[in-house]
Amino acid sequence: MDFSIPQSVKDLLTRIDAFIEAEIKPLQAQDDNDRFFDHRREHSRTNWDKDGLPREEWEDLLKKMRKKADDAGFLRLALPKEFGGQDIGNLAMAIIREHLATKGLGLFNDLQNETSVVGNFPQILMFRDFGRPGQREEWIEGSLNGTRRAAFGLTEPQHGSDATWMETVAKKDGDGWIINGAKMWNTGVHTATHDMVFCRTSGKAGDAKGISCFLVPMDDPGVKVEFYYWTFNMPTDHAHVTFKNVRVPDSALFGPLDDGLRLARHFVHENRIRQAASSLGAGVYCLNESIDYSNVRKPFGKKLSQNQGIQFPTVELMTQAEMLRLLIQKTAWEMDQMTGPEIQEKISDKVSMCNYWGNRFCCEAADWAMQVHGGMGYSRHKPFEHIYRHHRRYRITEGSEQIQMRNVAGHMFGFLGSNRKKD
Repeated sequence: MDFSIPQSVKDLLTRIDAFIEAEIKPLQAQDDNDRFFDHRREHSRTNWDKDGLPREEWEDLLKKMRKKADDAGFLRLALPKEFGGQDIGNLAMAIIREHLATKGLGLFNDLQNETSVVGNFPQILMFRDFGRPGQREEWIEGSLNGTRRAAFGLTEPQHGSDATWMETVAKKDGDGWIINGAKMWNTGVHTATHDMVFCRTSGKAGDAKGISCFLVPMDDPGVKVEFYYWTFNMPTDHAHVTFKNVRVPDSALFGPLDDGLRLARHFVHENRIRQAASSLGAGVYCLNESIDYSNVRKPFGKKLSQNQGIQFPTVELMTQAEMLRLLIQKTAWEMDQMTGPEIQEKISDKVSMCNYWGNRFCCEAADWAMQVHGGMGYSRHKPFEHIYRHHRRYRITEGSEQIQMRNVAGHMFGFLGSNRKKD
């Protein structure tokens, strides 16, 4: 077995680093854009008088970064070549994601906004595989040039992980559908042109079949943003949205009728493995900073690093990092050898292992970095509290730890996947 990073990926990392130094760091340094990353970051990013939404100047800066990255040929690396990408695969993306996160906070890779010089475009693949003729072209090009942006409306006020019990309903009405219901944590609707709204179209509560997805214009008079929830990690764009007698045409149906949950599952494995790699990198950054600090801080006349109370917890966390890296890269490599259905059948449990443990590891590493750095670690003049607040949410979203472990258990005990009982 060869565990070395492919030379092509090494070369790509070198090019990305050079691009960041030449183009992105100068952009961050100008016009006091550092305020979005230093101790002022939460205030600078958040419009406290406008529902806690992201400030426009903050989102404009992210757009400028993405434009530079796209012009340089990095933003679309993970996309198929037909969409201007290089289709570099899951292993390369996992290595890149970890590499960038290990650098710490910066405009080149702002994990709070899922924005990086190397982008992740799950919706592009959704439209490629499930979009209807005309819909596919409109949405793929629109998503890339910024004229179309879809939020994702799956979770509901009374239903989170139990998505099959959703109460939002779409009823057939001539050549269209009437939608009534509500969605919760509907992220990104403040800038979205449309919302991907998952609705019950047939069957009964609890059935996986009978759920469909519709592309609903956000400017429809029946669509109302009731509230933006302020969260542990600000700014917030997580909305409670209601739909009252919203009529959409048949052409708004996205994906197969009554089998819409296939869309929700379509990109989950790619998202989870890349998220795990980012959490690994961010956690390793926290540990590296702690090691450097403990080698210069000298309470009671000796370096902190000479104390086993500092050494042993750091050793345990770094050991976790090494094991995580091996599992993440092995799993990502296996994903590159399989189709989507094969991934679901054979290694979905491994993806879940990577994801829930990677997110937990990052939170533990950030918490330990705060402890090692003492009062300064607790302050906003160090990035650890920001890293902790951001990655703590991933232990709930994208499938909570318990949902991920249930998936692992299903494969382990034969309820799911290729080991499930045939009877």
